[in-house]
Amino acid sequence: MTDFEQWLAHPVKKINQQFLDQALARQQQLTKPAGSLGQLENVATKLAGLQGTAHPRVDYVQITIFAADHGIVEEGVSAFPQAVTAEMIRNFSRGGAAISVLAEETDSDLSVINMGTVAELEQLEHVEDERISAGTANFLHQAAMTMQQCQQAMNVARFYIDEVKESGKQLFIGGEMGIGNTSSATAIACALLNRPAAELVGPGTGLDQSAVQHKANIIDQALAQHQSQLTSPLTILQYLGGFEIAALTASYLQCAKLGLPMLIDGFISSVAALVAQRINPDCQHWFLFSHCSAEPGHQYVLAELKAEPLLNIGMRLGEGSGAAVALALLKLSCSLHNDMATFAEATVSEKSS
Repeated sequence: MTDFEQWLAHPVKKINQQFLDQALARQQQLTKPAGSLGQLENVATKLAGLQGTAHPRVDYVQITIFAADHGIVEEGVSAFPQAVTAEMIRNFSRGGAAISVLAEETDSDLSVINMGTVAELEQLEHVEDERISAGTANFLHQAAMTMQQCQQAMNVARFYIDEVKESGKQLFIGGEMGIGNTSSATAIACALLNRPAAELVGPGTGLDQSAVQHKANIIDQALAQHQSQLTSPLTILQYLGGFEIAALTASYLQCAKLGLPMLIDGFISSVAALVAQRINPDCQHWFLFSHCSAEPGHQYVLAELKAEPLLNIGMRLGEGSGAAVALALLKLSCSLHNDMATFAEATVSEKSS
């Protein structure tokens, strides 16, 4: 068994049931009707079990954007030119992107990892260069990646998450940037869920209805082309994915193995989470879901993951932006759990039995 195979087989860290039970009991004692804070209660108690503490916190958060280009853009599936991937990496570096603003406002650390832009980039602040090749291949005609490239992308994220965990972070948010990556994510979701592209495909960066139909046709053709090869989550990722989607998948797996909770972003990030869950079902216990994207396929993926996202406000930007917005709710849920008085402390009468 190779080192990579050993890593895939390594079990996920177990949730601390003692602290989960304590958190559930505390929620019953706080000065409010039981369940009246809705998902804010659920988030706090789950974080207590995941972090193994009576006082869950999300004060130290890592947001990481994995970026890469996609060969499938040759088929006219994006409203924006491929050059935008590299241009947005520069924008992240300068602090001008939505996620840059959100990271600043939530006091989160933001990093960008270039997994494979078409063009090599100059040295940029806050950007790590892990460029595997000049984007993926066009998955309409061949596998998007070789298996070696797929594993290389996953290993980059695997070892990166080791560093994140060692730095003392309490929560990980993975984001992505890559023109054409909604096509890759949709194709992966179609293969995993055994659904036609027409049910899942969306406008991505802003396609009109005829372009959306063209995108669906391309994805269906690719699925038919590679049908005999799409036999496992890993080969589905290899044939239809992108370097950044492979990196997200591995980051989720490694977070679960090391015991680092994750707040999952939108459609593309959730597709990566679904691939990770299909590789190791137990990693799902470490997922928190931020929002429901306006991308049609996201609802199917969330349903498959039995997810209960915190927000549904029509976002579809990616970059980890939806998760960064929902991070404010996680912070509030922890504060409520930790700082509210119990009935006994406040000398407030409890509900009559």
